[in-house]
Amino acid sequence: MVVHIVMFRFKEEGREENIRRVKATLEALVEKIEPLRSMEVGVGFLHSERSMDLVLTSVFDDKEGLESYRVHPEHLKAVELIKEVTVESRVVDYVKGEG
Repeated sequence: MVVHIVMFRFKEEGREENIRRVKATLEALVEKIEPLRSMEVGVGFLHSERSMDLVLTSVFDDKEGLESYRVHPEHLKAVELIKEVTVESRVVDYVKGEG
């Protein structure tokens, strides 16, 4: 299994509403993108200088599934929204059990 984790820091303007919009948009992808096995979207509450605002954890059967997700039109729509409302993101992808 492949795990894909992305963390986002949002722009201050409209921050709370944009976090809600992005969370809903990401969660809707589970029903729209077949290789996506599961997804969890969490909103941070700490708000320290090191904190990110939102984290996405998604799971795929394999690297090919992750690649299909990456280029899927519905995912690309979500990416465009995210780019508009965030100032920073970080990502890590790994194969579960390897390391």
